[in-house]
Amino acid sequence: MLRLIKCNEMRSRLNVVLILLIVIILGSCEQNYSPKPRGYFRIDLPQREYIDFDTTFPYSFNYSNYIRIEQDPYSTNEKYWINLVMKDFNATLHLSYKVVDGNLEKYLEDSHTLVTKHIPKADAIYDNLVVDRDRNVFGLTYKIVGRGAASPYQFFLTDSSSHFLRGALYFNYLPNNDSLQPVIDFVIEDIEHIIETLEWKYKEPR
Repeated sequence: MLRLIKCNEMRSRLNVVLILLIVIILGSCEQNYSPKPRGYFRIDLPQREYIDFDTTFPYSFNYSNYIRIEQDPYSTNEKYWINLVMKDFNATLHLSYKVVDGNLEKYLEDSHTLVTKHIPKADAIYDNLVVDRDRNVFGLTYKIVGRGAASPYQFFLTDSSSHFLRGALYFNYLPNNDSLQPVIDFVIEDIEHIIETLEWKYKEPR
């Protein structure tokens, strides 16, 4: 009889220990479980070497060697409109040039309108004033922040009397600026180098 009682006690204790183990195991699983963060492809950024863009265009600048310059295929009547194609990043910086002839205010309004179109999907827009009296370059740059913003960077530059240049950066796929941020930052550095090296050309007086 005593032996039977001891066996029953042992079984009870084993059952308690087994239940405790199950609770501990299940509890530890719940504590350690977490959804895996979304993964992104690794992006290798190229080494920079700068090239002079100095042709018969009314402006010149330095650009990075991973960029390919093409004529804008949709603006055949505008011979000074070009695309700076960044094939590795599937991105393009569109440059549009206009001669200023008493119409600077219209160009400024158009640039402002094109930037404000991104407001519905932007978290913020940060503008920065460009003033370089030595090069006679003045303008604004816009960093457009937000996961759904189609164009993360735009700018316009002018000498206020003869030249007006506008730039807009676009990526050729659905925007997801969380995954693109390292690329966006890298490309913006090169765009700002273009801005910092921009020079206007003026016709020699006859």
